[in-house]
Amino acid sequence: MKQTTNTILMIRPVNFRMNEQTAVNNYFQEEIDLKNAEVNAKAQEEFDAFVEKLRNVGVNVIVEDDDIKQDTPDSIFPNNWVSFHENGDVALYPMFAENRRRERREEIFLRLEKEGFKINNFIDYTEAEDEDVFLEGTGSLLLDRTNRKAYCALSPRADESLFIEFCEDFEFTPIVFTANQTVDGKRLPIYHTNVMMCLAETFAVICLDTIDDKKERKNVVKHLEADGKQIIKITESQMHEFAGNMLQVRGNDDKLYLVMSQSAHDSLTPEQIKMIEAHCPILSSSLETIETCGGGSARCMMAEVFLPKV
Repeated sequence: MKQTTNTILMIRPVNFRMNEQTAVNNYFQEEIDLKNAEVNAKAQEEFDAFVEKLRNVGVNVIVEDDDIKQDTPDSIFPNNWVSFHENGDVALYPMFAENRRRERREEIFLRLEKEGFKINNFIDYTEAEDEDVFLEGTGSLLLDRTNRKAYCALSPRADESLFIEFCEDFEFTPIVFTANQTVDGKRLPIYHTNVMMCLAETFAVICLDTIDDKKERKNVVKHLEADGKQIIKITESQMHEFAGNMLQVRGNDDKLYLVMSQSAHDSLTPEQIKMIEAHCPILSSSLETIETCGGGSARCMMAEVFLPKV
């Protein structure tokens, strides 16, 4: 099982704006003094430049346009509603915001099949939405595909029992914890695991300060160390610049890159950059509008395709 892929699915926004339905518990989102059309135009510019950078190093980026009729402001973050697996399984996930549920579109699967990928089976968890139970894809789940472990920070968007069910279905060992951030002087759950943690092949970037429970923190560290991953720690303020929201991908000749936003890159210390670059080069791109209005960054924009070829 490979931890990384060179094929990424990305959804180009047509109606991007600050999603009022996700802002209730995504404390990374901020109001911006621009009209929605301007916000969307800026997001498209950032998106296109990002895709170009990925393609320039040989990442196979499959871009599908969002459907304007669906009015889905967060469609730019497809990794929350779907994950693709090496055996041809596709998992569909229950989403917290009602307007995000419309992001699940059949034409995206038809496009992947047209690109030569094989889908064998859908494992659909979306009925949990009827019970107000959520698990938002690889935003909520960090998959160590090689060591068959899944890390999950519980939150209103990551339900423990559904996470355990996913791990049973896909044969992952569950590692559960709570990760908090300080909002107006209170410790509140971080909405997605992938903003405080990134798993690469030989290292992990993680904001351990968010795991307030010492036992849980020790357990996460123990698992990462047992699997031979170097732990690169980031601070809570670096996490707020999206320094946890990174993804390792493969480019030309199977060369690995750690992909992040410009703001994440700018927040890292020279020492942290040196530690990362000992494993692989960094690829960064400016995603300021997307981060500010969407409350998500580079990692959220990339749904990894591990499906087998036909």
